[in-house]
Amino acid sequence: MLDFLIVGLGGALGAVLRHLISLLPLQMESGFPVKTFLINIIGSFLIGIVAAWSEKNGLDSRLVLFLRVGICGGFTTFSSFALETHSLLSKGSVTTAVCYAVLSFTCGLLAILAAEKII
Repeated sequence: MLDFLIVGLGGALGAVLRHLISLLPLQMESGFPVKTFLINIIGSFLIGIVAAWSEKNGLDSRLVLFLRVGICGGFTTFSSFALETHSLLSKGSVTTAVCYAVLSFTCGLLAILAAEKII
């Protein structure tokens, strides 16, 4: 039961952090969802840090739950990413949608790799 509470608290913190970033006045004329993109790349970097740190230093399993499943899970936005990509496609912005999808995947993966190199 404690694990559920730990994940829930981390998830609440991650969601609040995500909302704070969503309030930033960042917008692109093309409609590219820059805030969701940044949230996902930052989240990828953070989860990479937690994974690498945990692997090298043996973090407590509850701390890993709090950070990875809770904070990173509440912070990142795959469902928003999917919806925004669909919305761009529905509006006929195929190039922007493809760029967004490819950049999100590539930069997210690179962020995890960068995090592993730091630790």
